[in-house]
Amino acid sequence: MTQQRRYRAMQVTRPGVFELVERDVPTPARGEVRLRVEACGVCHTDKWTVDGDVMPIEYPRVPGHEVVGRIDALGEGVTGWAVGQRVGVGFLAGPCGRCGACRHGDFTRCTEQACTGVQHDGGYADMMVALATGLVAIPDTLDAVEAAPLLCAGITMFKALRKSKAKPGDTVAIHGIGGLGHLGVQFARKMGFRTVAVSRGADKEAAALRLGAHHYIDTEAADVAEALQAMGGASVIVSTVPVPKAMSALIGGLAPHGQLMVVGAAAETIEVSPFALVKNDVSIHGSLTGTTAESEDSLAFSALQDIHALVETVPLADAAEGYARMMRNDARYRVVLTM
Repeated sequence: MTQQRRYRAMQVTRPGVFELVERDVPTPARGEVRLRVEACGVCHTDKWTVDGDVMPIEYPRVPGHEVVGRIDALGEGVTGWAVGQRVGVGFLAGPCGRCGACRHGDFTRCTEQACTGVQHDGGYADMMVALATGLVAIPDTLDAVEAAPLLCAGITMFKALRKSKAKPGDTVAIHGIGGLGHLGVQFARKMGFRTVAVSRGADKEAAALRLGAHHYIDTEAADVAEALQAMGGASVIVSTVPVPKAMSALIGGLAPHGQLMVVGAAAETIEVSPFALVKNDVSIHGSLTGTTAESEDSLAFSALQDIHALVETVPLADAAEGYARMMRNDARYRVVLTM
């Protein structure tokens, strides 16, 4: 059989411009593996690369950090992984193991860690090269298309809920029922929480209840804080909506000692009076994506509890339209590129 010498990649050549190209098949360096990509999720954070408005980007660059595929080749020194094995790659490309954060076991804050699809090429391609330290084992029971969004959206919601103070039976609200929130509702329900979905518009209620929410609050029809207090207050609210003003309005809905977990990143300021924090001893926490081990826990939990990312598939050649659809909030609920 003739070895493949070229592969397709959808690269960004300058801000806002996609180009489908063919490239030479790369040889993985020491500590790297080459993947044959099967699916890659389209995430809002891909905007960092496509628009180049968050950090300097070295173009051309291939976006994509929700990657599922099979190992095609091993670089020198790679152990514990095998050719043909199903693996995934998330937003964090792989910790260095040497910096202060790594030495304290805080691998998500490795100071030397690159971001997949930002500092180096990602999964909008038939093939990609990845660090072995950034690989996530994919359960055989999960389809590649459904597994891909779990490597970013899924782990983000799973980790935020798992590290919160909420206990089974507590009231947990998921703010925003989109790409992140639709998974958050499923995780919260399956973790044993009294799950409240919070979103804008009565048209989202039926979908939220199908996903597992016990209650739905329409932000256009009710004061969220008052509605949550009528239920006894929320032990935890996870906000996926990157609108600080909307986050600020949630704080009054927390029960005593409650937590607002912020996963929807925004540059603007969350405004809250010190009295609102002190009165009920509530707090605001941020939560980042997880480590490779945490991602494997999230995938295993999803397979065990029958949690599914709801996706729309788009062929690699139409990645620009898939990305635009995601940015317009037209997707229900994640866009996944297939190869």
